[in-house]
Amino acid sequence: MEQFELDKRLDADTFPVAKLGLCELRLMNDKRWPWLILVPRRVRLTELHDMTPLDQTMLTFEAAIVSQALKKATSCDKINVGALGNIVRQLHFHVIARNEGDAGWPGPVWGHGASESYDGKDAEKLIEAIRTAL
Repeated sequence: MEQFELDKRLDADTFPVAKLGLCELRLMNDKRWPWLILVPRRVRLTELHDMTPLDQTMLTFEAAIVSQALKKATSCDKINVGALGNIVRQLHFHVIARNEGDAGWPGPVWGHGASESYDGKDAEKLIEAIRTAL
């Protein structure tokens, strides 16, 4: 039986936060925006419609609780949620905290400037805040 494997690019670009019922929760290594990634721990998923109805429901639930936790941890103005998959094909959902006047406001975060890596302490501080909020 095949085992779930996190895409190498997602692994390289993110920090682990938590394992939820369905998804692995990760923090994107870009301090311009508090940016979480939900990755369903299922083999070879690329599209939402490839999931079972139960897994689709679970993903929606987990996206909602992660969104609430991110909003609580950051006091942001808006939460953006999206799934593109044009570069990394493995199905994953972006949950991003946005604030009026942030680096890309009001546009999307994708393709806006160069990413800025966290130092270890700042990433851990945010990860702990998210874990507490969950």
